Formats: sequence, C-alpha cells, structure tokens
Amino acid sequence: MKGLSINTLRLIIPAVSLAILLAAVFYIQPRAMSYTGLNLLFNLAVPIALATIAQMLIMAVNDLDLSIGTFVSFAACVTAVYMPTEPVTAIAILAAAVLTYAALGMIIHLRDLPSIVVTLGMSFVWGGLAVIILPAPGGEAPVWLRAVMVSKPPFVPMAIIASLLIALVAHLLVMRTTFGVLMRGVGGNARSVARAGWSVLWIKGATYAAAGFFAILSGIALVGLATSADANIALRYTLLSIAGVILGGGEFVGGRVSPVGAVIGALTLTLAGSFLSFMRISPDWQIGAQGAILIIVLGLRLVLNRRGQEEKQP
Repeated sequence: MKGLSINTLRLIIPAVSLAILLAAVFYIQPRAMSYTGLNLLFNLAVPIALATIAQMLIMAVNDLDLSIGTFVSFAACVTAVYMPTEPVTAIAILAAAVLTYAALGMIIHLRDLPSIVVTLGMSFVWGGLAVIILPAPGGEAPVWLRAVMVSKPPFVPMAIIASLLIALVAHLLVMRTTFGVLMRGVGGNARSVARAGWSVLWIKGATYAAAGFFAILSGIALVGLATSADANIALRYTLLSIAGVILGGGEFVGGRVSPVGAVIGALTLTLAGSFLSFMRISPDWQIGAQGAILIIVLGLRLVLNRRGQEEKQP
C-alpha cells in the first residue's frame, strides 16, 4: 500500500475486478476460455466502452449527462436508416448533433444551469428524433461497418483489440494533450483555468463536442453489431456509462477520471452480464446484481483510499 499512489490504485482495483470476474466465468463455463468464447463474452463491449468514454469526458468537467443512452439510440437510428444509402445525409445529421452537444455545454456554462436537468430534458428530444427517424425497429448496417465489427483478426478477438484502441486514444486525448489538461483543470478548478487566460466557455463546448463524437461512434458500432436499430436500443447505456466511469476510478467532481480505467469498467460491466447469465440469475435481477458488484468495488476503493490518506498523515 505504501508504495502505491492513489492514481495507481484507481487503475489496479478495476483491473483486479475484471480479472476476478473473468476467472469466475472461466470456472463456471470453461468453454469460454477460447477465441470464440472471448469474442462472445465481450461482443457488446465496444459500444459500451465508447459511451463510457463519452460520459467520462462530461464528468471530467464536473457535469453529468443523462441523455447518453437516448443520444446513442438516435445515432444508431441515423446510421441504420441513412448511412447505407445516403451517407452524406447521415454524416450531416451526426455533425449537426455534435454541434448541438457543443452548444449545450456552452449554454450550461453561460447560464450556470445544472447539467443533470438540461441533459435529462435533451434525452426526450433525442428520443423523439429517434422515433421520428425510425418509428419501428429496422434499418440495416452498412456493409463496410458490418465487415469491420464482425472481422476476426488472428489471436485476439476484434472486441478486445477495439477496446484497447479506444483506451489508448482516450488516454492520449485526456492525459497527453493540452486540451485534456485544460478539461481536467476546469473540473478541478475552473477559476484557475480562467485566470490563466483560457476560455472555460470554449473548453466546455469542446468537451461536450468530443463527448458527442464518442457517443455517435458508440451508436455506429452498435448498429454494426446488431445489424439494425431501434429508438430504444441503447437506453441502458446512460446508467452503464456512469457506472463504468465510477467503476474505472473516476469521480463526480474534481476532474478525476481515468480513460483506461473507464474502458476496463465498461468491460467489467459487459462481462458481469454474461457471468450473471451463467449463474442462471433472472434478467429481472441482473441489473440489481450489477449494482451490487459496483457497490462492492466502490466500497473496496473507499477503504483503500482512506488507508492511503492515513499513511500520508504524519
């Protein structure tokens, strides 16, 4: 404990949680310990990981997005309806959605509005637009998208490779760029960032735009896996994204986030669904069981954080 920093613990705890859960799955279902088994276990991890990164960016500036699920559903509907035959129209709609997200971030900052209320209201807007675009389940995935999502690279399943790539890109963006430093600075102390001559307004706008971009990628990836879309296809992603960020070591305040940890959290939540199915737990109880797993991990993190603080005190 003495040789480990708090930031290291934030990453170790979710990684250990994922390893323990994976070992339990292999114990219950040994056939999952194969290329095909891993592919099936983590098949839906990519869209969840992308949505989690989107939520993490919002949380990095001390906000919370309750419209992620409906926005991902909206992006999925646009992709399934327009992308196969009218890609230019699809790109234009999705680009306008990203600009709308940026405007939301600016409005929230300018008017000092609670992000929870604004995004909750926007969830009805995105949901309504999704229903207008696709009133009933349908549409289709573009051929190229389907080919990418179901491709089978050697040795390691596509879902795991894509998750590693998402973690790397998010880490470089948040931890290694000026924008990432400023974004986390706004979450930690917005006044200090403003005093340094940076525009908090534009930083928040850019953060929301980046979150919208990752959420759109989530919707696109989801269509590639499901081959169709539905206005309610990703409603659970709102809670899953929040849980993934927290499970991965992020916090609601202070700009404390971990991109790698967030992806690990998303993988853990994805694996938890399979684990509970192997345990023959009813789907009605699975959400509660996932919540219990999250509480246990958070409790462990709280204990370790307190011990770390005690060791720092003279």
